[in-house]
Amino acid sequence: MKWRLALPLVLMALLAGCSGGKTRPSTSGSSTGSSSSSSRGKWSGTNGGSSSRGGINDDLSRPQSSRYKDDSDSVPQGPPPEVIAKLPEPVPKVEPRALYGNKSPYTVLGQTYNVLASPNGYVERGIASFYGNKFHGYKTSSLEDYDMYQFSAAHKTLPIPSYARVTNLENGKSVIVRINDRGPFHENRVIDLSYAAAVRIGVWPKGTGLVEVRAIDPSQPLTAQTLPPPPPPPKPASPGPGIYLQVGAFSDATNAERVAQQLRSANFAPVQVVNAQINGRNIQRVRVGPLAGVDQADDVTSRIENMGLPRPQVAVD
Repeated sequence: MKWRLALPLVLMALLAGCSGGKTRPSTSGSSTGSSSSSSRGKWSGTNGGSSSRGGINDDLSRPQSSRYKDDSDSVPQGPPPEVIAKLPEPVPKVEPRALYGNKSPYTVLGQTYNVLASPNGYVERGIASFYGNKFHGYKTSSLEDYDMYQFSAAHKTLPIPSYARVTNLENGKSVIVRINDRGPFHENRVIDLSYAAAVRIGVWPKGTGLVEVRAIDPSQPLTAQTLPPPPPPPKPASPGPGIYLQVGAFSDATNAERVAQQLRSANFAPVQVVNAQINGRNIQRVRVGPLAGVDQADDVTSRIENMGLPRPQVAVD
C-alpha cells in the first residue's frame, strides 16, 4: 500500500487522487469488471444498484488530512481471497476518454508526466503496490468511485480509461485491469493495483511485487498476436527477477564511468556500466543492483538522490 496525493490539488489540474473509506461487504455475489461510475464502489452480484460502501460523502474540497474516514490504509476483513479469486476479470472494450484525469502534461510533487496518446504498444516492468480500505468508495481521477473489489488500477501515464494485463514476474500469475486512476506517485512504483487485483496475482499480502504491465488494445481480439500469454512460473531452482536502479544513461563512456565511480566511492555495490543500443545509438547505462528487495531499492534511491544525482529509475530484469 502507498501514499496518495490530496484530491483537491489534483482536481485543479483536472486530476483526482484515489481515496476511500472502510467497508465490510457481503461475501455473496460477484463484481463486474468494467462497470460505469454508477456501479463502481460496491460489492454486488448485479450491474448497477445501490452502493454498499456506506453512503460515503466524498467532499473533494476538503484537505487530504480530513477527507478520509481512516488515517491509514488497510485490507478488508472479507471476502476471503478464495472468493476474490473467482471474480470475473474485466473484458476490454473501446471507451471514450474520461473527461477528468487525462490532462497532459500534469505535475505532481515537482514531477511532470505526459499522458500517452494511445496505450497501444506500452510495456513496462517495475514495482507494483496496491490500495484498499481507506480509499474504497471515494473518487478516482476519472471521478468514478474506487471499488477495491473490482479489477482496476492507477497509472501515471496510460490513458483513462484503458486496459492492461499485469503479470507478477515472481509467480507468473496475471490479471486484466481497467486503468481509471492516476498514481502511484511513490518514486519507485509503476502501478497501483486494486485490492482484488493484488490478491489475484499474489501482490497481497506481501504489499509489493515485481510486475510487467502490458497495455491491451481493446479494438483487437485477445489472441496470442495481440496479448501474449503470461510467462510460466519460474522453476524453484531458478533465480527470480532482480531489481536494479538506473542512475543514468550516457552517450559518453567517460561520463558514465565517472558516475559509476562516484557510486562505488559511496559504497554502493554492485555498480554496473551496461552497454545498450537505443535508436541505433550506443548508450552506457549506469545501474546499481541487483538489490535485495523493494525496501532496499527505496532506501538506495533516497541515498542516491541525497548525493545530488538524478533520481534513479527502477528496472526489473
